Amino acid sequence: MIEKTKQNKLKDYREQHLISKTELARDAEISLVTLDRIEKGFDCRLSTKRKIIEALGLNLDNKDEIFPENN
Repeated sequence: MIEKTKQNKLKDYREQHLISKTELARDAEISLVTLDRIEKGFDCRLSTKRKIIEALGLNLDNKDEIFPENN
């Protein structure tokens, strides 16, 4: 069973920048279900995090804005 592991700032960032879930999922080339699970705090693959960060137009150096390490 997959459990919630970490909180992230993805939903807050997405909403502040007026990006819909559908738009972000499409741009990141991930499913809407996957995006929803990540926003709810479930963990995901590093490659999925990379896709999301790039789809948001962020540099990978700024990954902590979305996925803080110490949470």
